[in-house]
Amino acid sequence: MKNHALTKDQLAALDEVSRMAKNAKPSACVARNAKHLIGIKLLKHRKDGGFALTDSGAEAVFIRRCIAGLRAMADNPDTALNADVTAFLGRKGHIAATDTPGKFEITAKGRECLADIAQNP
Repeated sequence: MKNHALTKDQLAALDEVSRMAKNAKPSACVARNAKHLIGIKLLKHRKDGGFALTDSGAEAVFIRRCIAGLRAMADNPDTALNADVTAFLGRKGHIAATDTPGKFEITAKGRECLADIAQNP
């Protein structure tokens, strides 16, 4: 995925499209950002006039979910993450299982990643 500086509004539009029902009408946020997101190939038009995420768009939404999950765990260690986010963060070494079944903690690598994200938003 190429690095594109996306605004919070554009990220919100991608997130909304990822959760939107197939026949739902896009909101003003999606409509406002569609041209740019299509141009950088994160979003595409469907034949029915709606929008869908491209593979790169789905990846951007997933990475955003992972970062949000890591931040939530930093704020509250008891935070429960989705299975796909937990698996990815565990595989990358950002979180590790604790002695308590089903509980995870942020590793040094995860804290380093959060610090890097804070310095380079």
